[in-house]
Amino acid sequence: MDMKLAGRSALITGASKGIGLSIATMLAAEGCDLHLVARTASDLDAARERIRSGAGTKVRLHVADLARQGVAAELAQRCPEVDILVNNAGSIPRGSIEEVDEKRWRDAWDLKVFGYINMCREFFALMKARRSGVIVNILGNGGERLDAGYIAGAAGNAALMAFTRALGGNSADVGVRVVGVNPGPVATDRLIGLMRKEAASRLGDAERWRELARGFPFGRAATVEEIAATVVLLASDLSSYTTGTIVTIDGGMVNRGSLI
Repeated sequence: MDMKLAGRSALITGASKGIGLSIATMLAAEGCDLHLVARTASDLDAARERIRSGAGTKVRLHVADLARQGVAAELAQRCPEVDILVNNAGSIPRGSIEEVDEKRWRDAWDLKVFGYINMCREFFALMKARRSGVIVNILGNGGERLDAGYIAGAAGNAALMAFTRALGGNSADVGVRVVGVNPGPVATDRLIGLMRKEAASRLGDAERWRELARGFPFGRAATVEEIAATVVLLASDLSSYTTGTIVTIDGGMVNRGSLI
């Protein structure tokens, strides 16, 4: 399906791997020029080569740590033409309130929670001035399926859900849309690595990691492509009446009881 995105410019944070790279790849296939943001130059170079092998769009790289103050403003100055902003950088560690100390909590929130807020502040202003643009925040179903064993992530994602709804609730007045996506478990390299480690610990064999997904909906984690496809749809004019809302993609996990 043609999403009518050809010629638009998209900036994706956390774009060198996983969900971010898949979103960038799909947007490139739709004809978008890209700005890829991540902290590691070599990972960005590899991502650009993967995208260029399948699409002829322009790909610019930005090595940046979005946890640092002022970085969002610098990116906005460098990329004022961006039509689509996808906030995807950052993860928040698991652990109870006793296990996640103040430094780990603040470091994670500086990147994901305040990083998203700062990027939205800068790029929303640019989009508002020209009365067009879309912001998509990749959050996580931990903000809905509240778990004391993931307390920093539950609180952070819930805050970003509220932020996204609040900003997107009135953004239509200035021609801008703001939406969020809440993935559940996604088969990224990071998740597979964690599951392999858990399988080695619990089952004595890292190669049995797929057995740990039996309690997930459909007996598996989502693919990065399943998340990216929804993001591309939301970023397109086919979703032009969608703002101030969150789309949860977790196989119904937040609405079911036990996963066992």
